[in-house]
Amino acid sequence: MSAPLLGRPELCSTICRELDEPMPGTAVMAAGWVVVEQPGPWGAKAPTQSHLDPEFGRRIDGACKKADLRFGLIRSPGKHADAVPRAHQVYVASTAPGRTWLLGGCVDDPAKLDALDLDAVNRGDLDAARASLPELSPVTQSVLLVCTNGKRDECCALLGRPIVAGLATRFPGRVWESNHLSGHRFSPTATLLPAGMMHGRLTVSSATAVLDAADRGETVLESLRGRSAWTKRGQVAEIAVRHLTGEVALDVLGVVAEDLDTVTVAHRDGRTWLVPVASEPADPPRPESCGKEPYDMSILRAGTVVPGGTR
Repeated sequence: MSAPLLGRPELCSTICRELDEPMPGTAVMAAGWVVVEQPGPWGAKAPTQSHLDPEFGRRIDGACKKADLRFGLIRSPGKHADAVPRAHQVYVASTAPGRTWLLGGCVDDPAKLDALDLDAVNRGDLDAARASLPELSPVTQSVLLVCTNGKRDECCALLGRPIVAGLATRFPGRVWESNHLSGHRFSPTATLLPAGMMHGRLTVSSATAVLDAADRGETVLESLRGRSAWTKRGQVAEIAVRHLTGEVALDVLGVVAEDLDTVTVAHRDGRTWLVPVASEPADPPRPESCGKEPYDMSILRAGTVVPGGTR
């Protein structure tokens, strides 16, 4: 990505960078993800504003939300042909540690996703999910979805597309343009599947590091916004524990309890930590996305992490 783009003062991502707004706790919340390839242009609300049948898009998006899953569109890097008969790549991910998996495959009609057992995806039941849509099979390598949905926010197209272009040759078939991933002001943003780790303020170098780390079963802390399996407060707490301990293994930490003031994070080895997480006003107010007026948003921050003993 070029310096002039990063320096444009009117971009929400420029404002966010200059204010050094913290990223932990800004990922979406979802127990799993369902994405389908749809080439061609996307509108601001891509599931119903693209060449995907809008009635199907509305139906599957609503069904995924009901099942606590995130639905989205993806497309391959480069120019995008308008609607033509073709196979559509599908990825389905369960994101919770201990039941993290990724299914992938092609369907000739996206409407076949109506058969997918979304409740099985929610609870991480791999066998039931596979049985409901036999076109899908296990995928062993992580994939990275990079938001390039410029109709939703200008930053995503300007800053996201160079990331995809820069990674496409090194990671063929593993990097996809994606519609809205939330947090435009942290552009370029991306989601790693199946872990559901969401990242922001990426460069080609740092995005490469995310995929290389995933191949080792690890995450990258510097760009991490949170894991979608957790609540916003849980995301903040997990990242705080990772920074304290230096733990980068993807699936060894879990959020096991939350109360009004404290989040409990547990390690697979039995260690626990108590993390106070509080909300504070963002000062000064800032726009949520490009073209919007600044408003009084809140920021979540972790306090001092306290070891909680062994489970």
